[in-house]
Amino acid sequence: MTRPPVPPFSREDAILKVRMAEDAWNGRDPARVAMACTPDTVWRNRSDFLHSRDQVQAFLARNWQAEQDYRLIRALWCPATDRIAVRFCYEWHDAEGRWFRSNGNENWQFDADGLMTARHASINDVAISDADRLFRWPQGPRPADHPGLTDLGL
Repeated sequence: MTRPPVPPFSREDAILKVRMAEDAWNGRDPARVAMACTPDTVWRNRSDFLHSRDQVQAFLARNWQAEQDYRLIRALWCPATDRIAVRFCYEWHDAEGRWFRSNGNENWQFDADGLMTARHASINDVAISDADRLFRWPQGPRPADHPGLTDLGL
């Protein structure tokens, strides 16, 4: 299976890859996101260490149950031949209705077919009020005309 764009990444390819990943995550379909990874992908997400596509899928299902009404924006930080560095923010609320904005950085590595072989994510959560929310589009991919992180001052 090939998942274009594939390495080596131009800046434009990397921007497209980041947006495609953002759209998939906002779709909140764990199986779809996991299929963008190699079967033996290795992830670190906060203090979770995952070692397969199946573990990624199970992790995402659990994560999106806990992080309700999830909305994510990603931005390219730096592309390389087969790696992409990304910064991101997402907003979500817990079961009690408390809102958070999670800020972080990801480092991604891809194989020759464009599948993710590794993901390392560092994430910090900040409590916010409903009035402080900035990501208010309907569930699903971010609309094309919605501001990105830099435009929002994030």
